[in-house]
Amino acid sequence: MRKLTGLLLAGAAVAASAPAQADHHESACDRQCLIDLSDAYANALIADNASSLPWADDAVIMEALAPIGAGEGAFDTITGDGSDDFAVHVADPVSKQVGLLKMMVEGETPVLVGIRLQLNEAGAIEEAEHLIARDLSERQLANLQAPRPGLQRKVPELYADSRGRLLWLGESYYDALDSNNSKFSNMADDCVRHENGIQTARNGFTRPGMEESELSYLGGLGCAAQMDTNMWEYIDTIENRRVEIADTATGLVWGMSHFHHDMAENTIPLIGVPFATERDMSRFNAFDMPAIHIYKIWGGAIHEIEALGIVAPYQSEHSFAD
Repeated sequence: MRKLTGLLLAGAAVAASAPAQADHHESACDRQCLIDLSDAYANALIADNASSLPWADDAVIMEALAPIGAGEGAFDTITGDGSDDFAVHVADPVSKQVGLLKMMVEGETPVLVGIRLQLNEAGAIEEAEHLIARDLSERQLANLQAPRPGLQRKVPELYADSRGRLLWLGESYYDALDSNNSKFSNMADDCVRHENGIQTARNGFTRPGMEESELSYLGGLGCAAQMDTNMWEYIDTIENRRVEIADTATGLVWGMSHFHHDMAENTIPLIGVPFATERDMSRFNAFDMPAIHIYKIWGGAIHEIEALGIVAPYQSEHSFAD
């Protein structure tokens, strides 16, 4: 009993000190501060005014896998806001990072911009990263006028997940996708995914002018069911996975990764698809896809995914590599 009492007292001491330790690791820039900074960064892109931002002396800026200087790249090309309503923030004071997915204007053309910022202990920007999805169709733009209502809605306490659980679920999506097995993650039955504005899960079995086919069938499935058909078999590997930003208020997780596709096989086998036993991939050449995925998580499951991806040459070098 004396030994057990000692263990209980030691555990109580650790528990009592935990909040203070958590506070110590959190940045002086709280959640709202990070959101405001990401908005200020977007405004600096529009104004081509990098000097208005708090840079660390050794700051690294990457855009589409290439290093740039402060004031270069998107600072030169972005000219305005797109839809004022489409902006999704994912802020995490623990990792001192914030992600912003925002519609903006490049010249006179709407583009989808992903921005990740990493602050140092002094609150200065030590890493900035941009991905820009261009050549958006009217169909894509129709879904990029405003975020889906649930994305930034705060999660009620009874359904909220811990930061660690949020990060695990975000990371697990890549494991499930890479293995063609939804059991590696936990995606809710209502999970819907958008990629550069296109709804790529639960999109209905057919659209006007599209005959019933394996592709229309696959597009109608949910996030988990799609994986279990083997339809993503053409993905070689998903590397440079960085799932470090979790917003416990909204249940949003920001993930960045780098997909490789060698497209060596002309067909891939499908499982459980009524219209076909294989998928024709012969028209595609090898390519890479640096990507951002935002996961909406509550109740221990992924319910929505908002993604941005750009095409890059096959076997491109990673940004902020592992």
